[in-house]
Amino acid sequence: MGESSKTLLDVKNLSKEFKVGGGRKLKAVNDVSFSILEGETFGLVGESGCGKSTTGRTILQLYNASKGQIHFNGKDILKMNKKQKYSLHREMQMIFQDPYASLNPRLTVTEIISEGMDALGLYKGDKAGKYERVLELLNKVGLKKNHANRYPHEFSGGQRQRIGIARALAVKPKFIIADEPISALDVSIQAQVVNLFQDLQEEENLTYLFIAHDLSMVKHISDRIGVMYLGKLVEVSESVELYNKPLHPYTQALLSAIPIPDPKVEMARERIVLQGDVPSPMNPPSGCHFRTRCPHATKECQETVPALREVENGHFVACHLY
Repeated sequence: MGESSKTLLDVKNLSKEFKVGGGRKLKAVNDVSFSILEGETFGLVGESGCGKSTTGRTILQLYNASKGQIHFNGKDILKMNKKQKYSLHREMQMIFQDPYASLNPRLTVTEIISEGMDALGLYKGDKAGKYERVLELLNKVGLKKNHANRYPHEFSGGQRQRIGIARALAVKPKFIIADEPISALDVSIQAQVVNLFQDLQEEENLTYLFIAHDLSMVKHISDRIGVMYLGKLVEVSESVELYNKPLHPYTQALLSAIPIPDPKVEMARERIVLQGDVPSPMNPPSGCHFRTRCPHATKECQETVPALREVENGHFVACHLY
């Protein structure tokens, strides 16, 4: 895991809005700021629909940002022209959530893995070299040589996700956005795939943005974690610190829902059950977005949006309680 102090990705005040008809806008990502150091894994967690995946896709420019700045390796992505953004995909890649939908069923494994290499003009005219690279990647992700000429439907979910990982690695990127890469897999396979991510990080010197809603798995792989609620970052901290001392009421509720494998501890601890449903991102509450479900909400929470502030060394929280 990351030991470098060089910032590879710096996201400042990023917002992404979608037009939804009738002149209305849905703010999927709302003024989000965080940075990721070289060689680090930054976990991004929160409930479904909180804007995690949209954040990842906007960083990779699959969506255009509505506002904000994204600096990658010191370069401002949003000021790049089309050609520069295209070459950026050599350094940034994405692994998608659904290993069934993200692989073209008509292509063989070799064709799927070498798509990126072809698009970026790597191994031009060197068919043997390209095939050699495919076999090397299959071996890296724990698949066999004889898998190269098969089709996606011949593999299990875990194997398909390994093919997706090999495809992302094919162009030797520095940074990978893993968008819920284990949520569609059986629990027995999830740990294997997370371990594979960690092994590859060390071998290839990779930096990850690891998006998930399973907090226990994120703790296992992440150096630092950001917690999102309704398009906003509410807490950012080192992984161990966040689990030992969650500050935001939403983070506390999320962590209280994770079962502890000790029956005595599990029986004795108090579970925080949030009242009400997540508000619509079309019409979020005024002030703090979490206030309608927060047991500590005050008049200030209704009127003022809390800023993400550093309350302890490296521990940021957006809450009027601190």
